[in-house]
Amino acid sequence: MEETTTLESGLTRDEAFALLTQYNEDPYHVKHALTLEALMRRFAAECDPSNVEFWGQVGLLHDLDWERFPEEHTLKTEELLAEAGASPELARAIRTHIFSHDETAPRPQAKMERMLFAMDELSGLINAAILVRPSKSVRDMSLKSLKKKFKQRSFAAGCSRDDIALGAELLGIPTDELLSLGLEAMRAIAEEGGPVD
Repeated sequence: MEETTTLESGLTRDEAFALLTQYNEDPYHVKHALTLEALMRRFAAECDPSNVEFWGQVGLLHDLDWERFPEEHTLKTEELLAEAGASPELARAIRTHIFSHDETAPRPQAKMERMLFAMDELSGLINAAILVRPSKSVRDMSLKSLKKKFKQRSFAAGCSRDDIALGAELLGIPTDELLSLGLEAMRAIAEEGGPVD
């Protein structure tokens, strides 16, 4: 287990969700936030069980400011979280997920931060792939099918393949292993009745 310190976000889950919906009205953005929350909670339960709530809120609020303040992405989140009484650690963890596009953002260090970076774009790619499946479900999606979509850069072109590959590198695993990890986690979340499909 990598993390040993108990991390406090300064917010309850209800307060975090209220903040999310205060600044995000687009159902896609809310669903993406809920998906990242579920993924982060799942991975925290495996590798940092004392911080499941913190990991979950990092996932839930990672794009808090994107809908209204895209030009200030994560910087505005830092301000909004401070106003809400959240801990600086929550804002710092969220800031790391844009480090590949913003040199002022801190590089992901903790496993939680590396997992957020890796899963953000990958979950978007998987969700896009779900939408074009006849079943509209992740439950019957194969790894082979996901790999094909990953290689087809014209498909869901807004999902950065470079960031997905970099996420795998940050986690110290091959890209194919990350694709498998993300797909398996999203299937499990769907089976549990989560926000995936």
